[in-house]
Amino acid sequence: MRYRLTKISLFIVILLFIFSCDVTKRVPESKRLLTKNEIVIDKKPNHDEVVYFQLYQKPNTSILGYRLRLQLYNLAKQHSDSLYKQWLDRKPKRRARLNRLLSAKQVERLGQSFVVSGLSNFLMKTGEAPAIYDSTAVKKSIKRLNAYYYNKGYFDVETTIEKDTSTTKRIQIKYNVNRKTPYTIDSLKTAITSPMLDSLFRIHNNRTLIKSGKQYDTELLNGERDRITSDFRNNGAFYFQQNYIRYSLDTISTGKKVNVNLIIKDNSYRKNDSTVTEPFRLYKINKVAIYTDQTTSKNEIKVRDSLVYNDFILYSENKLKYRPKAITDAVLITKGSLFSDNNTTLTTKYLSNLRVFKYPTIQYKEDPKDPNGLIANIYLTPRKKYTFGASVDFTHSNIQDFGISGNTSLGIRNVFNGAETFEIGFRGNVGASKDLANPNNTFFNISEIGLDAKLNFPRLFFLFNTEKIIPKTMLPTTTVSMGYAKQQNIGLDKQNFTGSFTYNWVPKKNQNIRLDLFNIQFVKNLNISNYFNVYKSSFDALNNLAIYYDADTNFPQLFSNGKLIIDEGTNGFVNAVLGPNPTITTSADDLKTIRSIEERRKRLTENNLIFASNVSYYKTTSRGVGDNNFYSIRTKFESAGNMLSILARASKQLQNQSGANTFFEVQFSQYLKGEFEFIKHWTLQGKNVIAVRTFAGLAVPYGNSNTIPFSRSYFSGGSNDNRAWQPYSLGPGSSGGINDFNEANMKLSANAEFRCNLFGKFNGAVFADVGNIWNIFDAVDQEAYQFKGWKSLKEMALGTGFGLRYDQGLFVVRFDIGFKTYNPSEQIENKWLREFNLAKSVLNIGINYPF
Repeated sequence: MRYRLTKISLFIVILLFIFSCDVTKRVPESKRLLTKNEIVIDKKPNHDEVVYFQLYQKPNTSILGYRLRLQLYNLAKQHSDSLYKQWLDRKPKRRARLNRLLSAKQVERLGQSFVVSGLSNFLMKTGEAPAIYDSTAVKKSIKRLNAYYYNKGYFDVETTIEKDTSTTKRIQIKYNVNRKTPYTIDSLKTAITSPMLDSLFRIHNNRTLIKSGKQYDTELLNGERDRITSDFRNNGAFYFQQNYIRYSLDTISTGKKVNVNLIIKDNSYRKNDSTVTEPFRLYKINKVAIYTDQTTSKNEIKVRDSLVYNDFILYSENKLKYRPKAITDAVLITKGSLFSDNNTTLTTKYLSNLRVFKYPTIQYKEDPKDPNGLIANIYLTPRKKYTFGASVDFTHSNIQDFGISGNTSLGIRNVFNGAETFEIGFRGNVGASKDLANPNNTFFNISEIGLDAKLNFPRLFFLFNTEKIIPKTMLPTTTVSMGYAKQQNIGLDKQNFTGSFTYNWVPKKNQNIRLDLFNIQFVKNLNISNYFNVYKSSFDALNNLAIYYDADTNFPQLFSNGKLIIDEGTNGFVNAVLGPNPTITTSADDLKTIRSIEERRKRLTENNLIFASNVSYYKTTSRGVGDNNFYSIRTKFESAGNMLSILARASKQLQNQSGANTFFEVQFSQYLKGEFEFIKHWTLQGKNVIAVRTFAGLAVPYGNSNTIPFSRSYFSGGSNDNRAWQPYSLGPGSSGGINDFNEANMKLSANAEFRCNLFGKFNGAVFADVGNIWNIFDAVDQEAYQFKGWKSLKEMALGTGFGLRYDQGLFVVRFDIGFKTYNPSEQIENKWLREFNLAKSVLNIGINYPF
């Protein structure tokens, strides 16, 4: 108790020291520290971050009102090197003694070393200098605020300031903005001197953003400038640029209205030593030339082979290695079409998506035979046809005392001359384990070999043409993959086969659809009854418990030579403890041990045959890694076992003892599964972000199954879920996570985080995670596990905590500490805050943000 009081006292003293530091410590006597900016718009307080961004000078950053970075800066010693020199010269003999111990040069450098100045330099670099009030910056802020609202149509805006200097050496500034009546757009007139552009503008004039009655906004004019430029450059105006568009505004005697004049001059360019002006022309593509094997950076190819295919001309230095259709399907620049920026961009993207060429180069030049024609030259640089990789790893785990694993991979591009890619990899592993049965005393008594192959087609590989349904502009691909592995553990042998046939396409920007026509997972253990001969430590623990509880006396038929018989004796003892009608009562800890041993045995010997089809949809509004104001939606629906069920009926497959149909002596799974996930990020003032995520998932077994296979079930807890619980340790329901791997077929969860920048690359977070898993519509009959409607929502566990993140740029290293705030498995009086302490907290370490 005394030790705990000492720690608490020390913690309080440190807090008092930090909070007692005067924030104006480094503020000169004649200056003031800017502590607050307030903006009032038309006599109403404003909290818009964009408006506050207009201010040149801002107060020091704070966390919940506390200016941590300023306090760190104040803790640093100013001019520590000068103080060091003063210390040297304070006693005449001090410098001489140090010079004898070190060299004179080293003594001088000591003032700049980490020993003398390191901590102060770190505090000053990590901290933040005081924001000293600057009247010049305030005047510039007023001008910028007026300019901001002027561009919004408030041409008569006025801004004044009020100063609050009631606190010593501190100042607060209030900006009072009087916007007055905004101006609205009255009319739009155009002066486009090039006839072709004028005609094009009038054709699409109904899409104009500048409309009568709208409030004037510079962003509106900029948006119209972007629209016109995009419209012109996608309809043949090859030489047109955005800077040709100008606006002239008339507000004289208009009664708070603006007449907008849109002006577009003719094309002007240098020719020899003079400037030539002529009307803009709309250009058509007269020729599309594709150079398939460019090897130089100058886009020069010695053509030795050429081919004309559907108005495309393909050139090659050597014999053409590609089927023409495979390349031309990726080219949206076609003969006879108008020049288009969009087609150029999509062609570049699609050719890159083939993965057989490096980033393509597309150049246009005028056709010497036609003043309104262009020749499009597309230069492709092939990637290496063959790529090979190999690696060797040495491993150690709770199963393998020592292991050697190796991987080799071979990649082949343009396999069938249609820009297909083929990847095949071989993996192998040998290891040693003392736990496994090893009658011949072989050192390497574990082995595994595996083969994985994947073939990718840059199009939809289907029975009929899908171009009208899913055009090539959606970048469709087809992927066929297969994998086989065989594992040998001195008796507990396992075979594993996976296969999939997948379509992918992009219906719109930032959207993706994936369709697995079939996804197969087949796992078969060939010698399940030999499990306890293999995993000796598990057997020894089970056997010792059986003897401790007198099972050898009460059930002698389960024993031989004083040990449980494998497999009859081990199964009998486990059933006597864990079965529906237990005949042996154990302590809670021993019950947990036996349950853990049996659960691990089931997981390691579980056979699976999953033949599923699924479709998933993903959409995001994120514009990149730095975008913190977006949302994303992911949905998925999966169906498994229906095809095998039809085949089983048709072929009269054998049934197992439970009456379920089997293929290759393995019961196949049959279920329906649906998932939905929604993520939303909001950017607040500064670098502060609020992020939320919601998830719902349900898998319902039927027909040939009464449970969901482990690989398709849900779990809760972990660094990307409810961070107050370890993975697989939460739920189902109010059961308390009594197994090593707690899983169920239904999941509901929600997460929320407030993220802020602490200093430099270090960010902080405060989070709350809520959720749980349940069993529903399956064979699990324990009431604590089941979802029973709305009343089961009270079993949603709540975890709260805080985190520290280091943003390295390419990735984020994350440390989160979670506390069990509401634990649904406890008694009513102990559910809230009973485990809200560091001793029972959970530390999560992860890479990048959880959502």
